[in-house]
Amino acid sequence: MATKENKKEIAVTVKNLHITYRGLKKTSIRASWKNFGNKVELFHALKGVSFEIEEGKILGIIGKNGSGKSTMLRAIAGIFSPDKGSIDLHGRTISLLSIGVGFNKKLTGKENIYLSGMLLGFSEEEIAKKEKEIIEFADIGDFIKKPVKTYSSGMYSKLAFAITAILETDITLIDEVLSVGDVQFKEKSYNKMKELISDEKRTVIIVSHSLGTIKELCDEVLWLNDGEIKMIGKPDDVIPKYEEFMKQL
Repeated sequence: MATKENKKEIAVTVKNLHITYRGLKKTSIRASWKNFGNKVELFHALKGVSFEIEEGKILGIIGKNGSGKSTMLRAIAGIFSPDKGSIDLHGRTISLLSIGVGFNKKLTGKENIYLSGMLLGFSEEEIAKKEKEIIEFADIGDFIKKPVKTYSSGMYSKLAFAITAILETDITLIDEVLSVGDVQFKEKSYNKMKELISDEKRTVIIVSHSLGTIKELCDEVLWLNDGEIKMIGKPDDVIPKYEEFMKQL
């Protein structure tokens, strides 16, 4: 019988999660007013998804494009509000590493280090202690002093990864960024990620189309298909079935 001391705590609980996008069909403004309420299109991105992640586990989320993977991460990060259902982080801090999320493009890279850090719940003093390490890891030279809107996607990803990797939170969400950047940075970020997830208290959720990355890094894999869970389990069980499914499309 398991004792209370060795029982794993739950880090993330997702229960009956529904998220629907609403948008207008292409039509004229005049026609929209005449037919108000009749031109709304609904896209059900997530349809009643439920799962739990134990503290210290690494969960990979896979699925074809449009299956709800990035929507799931943004919901867990608090960017999207569920239409129905709930997400419980059990009091833990969380960060989302995703291209195009979290930076004010008018501010410099250095200013965004502080902005991002404070949004993650760190004090200005805590961020200042990590500033040099973040800048060195990002390795984007004088661009750290320039507005983020001047950055290439590679520089953006380097700085985003550096901030999330150095300012460590209890839960880290990663959306495809391990595949962005030059070869040297890919290797550096991959090694840093392996270092981070070696902490038995840190919980990580990774969305990636790289099945090799998912298989090597993750304890469990959640396969989303059209907004619903198709399968969840060990990588060696889920990935072969997913690969077979994709070959049939």
